[in-house]
Amino acid sequence: MGKITAVLIGAGQRGAGAYAPYALEHPDDIQFVAVADADAERRDRFQQAHHIAGECSFASWEELLAGPKLADAVLICTQDNMHFAPTIQALEKGYHVLLEKPMSPDPAECLIMADYAESCNRVFSICHVLRYTDFFATLKGIISDGRIGKLVSIQHTENVEHRHQAHSFVRGNWRDATKSSPMILAKSCHDMDVLQWLVDAECTKVSSFGSLTHFRQNNAPKGAPTRCLDGCPVQETCPYYAPKMYIERDDWVGTVLRQVVSNDTSDEGVLQALQDGPYGRCVYHCDNNVVDHQVVNLEFANEVTVAFTMSAFTFEGGRSLKIMGTLGQIRGDMEKNEIEVTSFITREKDIIRLDTNLAGHGGGDAGIMRDFVRLVRSDGKEKSLTGAQVSAQSHLIAFAAEKSRLESRVIIMADYKSELKNNA
Repeated sequence: MGKITAVLIGAGQRGAGAYAPYALEHPDDIQFVAVADADAERRDRFQQAHHIAGECSFASWEELLAGPKLADAVLICTQDNMHFAPTIQALEKGYHVLLEKPMSPDPAECLIMADYAESCNRVFSICHVLRYTDFFATLKGIISDGRIGKLVSIQHTENVEHRHQAHSFVRGNWRDATKSSPMILAKSCHDMDVLQWLVDAECTKVSSFGSLTHFRQNNAPKGAPTRCLDGCPVQETCPYYAPKMYIERDDWVGTVLRQVVSNDTSDEGVLQALQDGPYGRCVYHCDNNVVDHQVVNLEFANEVTVAFTMSAFTFEGGRSLKIMGTLGQIRGDMEKNEIEVTSFITREKDIIRLDTNLAGHGGGDAGIMRDFVRLVRSDGKEKSLTGAQVSAQSHLIAFAAEKSRLESRVIIMADYKSELKNNA
């Protein structure tokens, strides 16, 4: 098979902004021939960018999937709680599927989708893009080559970055766990997946603690209004003052955030959106309920232990790790694109500096698209790094972590899986 064809369901920041550009950069690999999105402006913009025929532009995924099969594959990039139904229908229709993470906010649906993909004999990959980065692929290679002996323990930190927390998990679509997902799933199923990959064993025990500590009404500065533009008295000193975050920020992240806040990304368009839209709200007067910091402890069947920390209160983003083995250690900083390997035997340090562009999850967004094209070309005969069966297991770790946090107890994974199966 040469160039594959695809349809996009959900033309938002991830679907249209992160994955679909691969088709414009590699037109011999993949071409989008249809799009479905409820937002007419986003839909039209995607249609024009990818030269899609007017009759192949749909206002809903239901409309798109009700008709004949239009392509080899479908990318499903809707909101978390809108993943299950279109995925099942797409697999039934004969599409190969690339699904944005998390698979679903319901663990039972994750298991159903994983089993269904096997029975349909279709490619079904989940967008756990960290496995496709040079950074984590290098870490995996170092561990697998035995350079630090037997792996014993990992300390892994996800630096959410304070403004990212405010944007996505206080003001944004993932602020309410009942409408999207718990934060440990929405933000950190990436990390549960890549940790499971590095350890290469089944997780046996999970414990977790965390809370929503800062972004609450009782922490609002005196006199702070419900919206930033309504005369906030601390606008000069508040790091979350909306115009400062969305208009004055001029890095590549700021460009992405503008596109989320408003279809009109001019200063005037963004300012108008901040006056009456969700992203102009004071971070201390929102309807958010997800945590702003959480820790998770994991034990695996091969006796490896993991201590994971996710925190909103960092200046930098990205991930940082310390990986400890019987013959050496690894320090890694994804934001710096740097890995340091130290031998206990020679006492020497080997510093590996990667030159990957950090945009797009350190190259992972393009990496998973490249791999998905490969898998579809093989008609599912080749194996995905992030297939649904593998991904469902790392999702269960995240679900177990949230269960542990809420119930204040250690979760035995074998018991938890049995409980899910019995309740199915």
